[in-house]
Amino acid sequence: MPPLPKPLELRQRANKSVTRATLASDGPARKRAPRMPKRAEGEADWHPMTVAWWRDVWHSPMAAEYVQADLHGLSRLAVLIDAFWLEPSTALASEIRLEQQAFGLTPIDRRRLEWQVAQTEDVTTKHKQRQVRRAHEGDSDARDVLKVVK
Repeated sequence: MPPLPKPLELRQRANKSVTRATLASDGPARKRAPRMPKRAEGEADWHPMTVAWWRDVWHSPMAAEYVQADLHGLSRLAVLIDAFWLEPSTALASEIRLEQQAFGLTPIDRRRLEWQVAQTEDVTTKHKQRQVRRAHEGDSDARDVLKVVK
């Protein structure tokens, strides 16, 4: 007779994800993004692309997961992005890529963090309609190409 499995409370691995979250794409958006960090005396204003990036980040579904402490990391990232727009380089692009991983700013980063952006019903309905349309376009039976071999 095989041994009985351990009780659930004694098992070592519960395989629980601590980072899993579903981000509402149409949820309550932030009314305003936090102020961008102040520039040092004599420095030029922020590049328009950096300002647009900052606004997009804080109005994205991921912003709901950020806490006050994340503001410092995003501020450092804004400085890197601003430097990139002023003088692009592969070294800056690589550093930006590494820094933004922690904030779920790319699809692969969201997958790694197990964050999923919820789809609205409209998107889901359109996806299903496309699947049905594709199925009807290929009305021929795939088995028609099969032949009897002797």
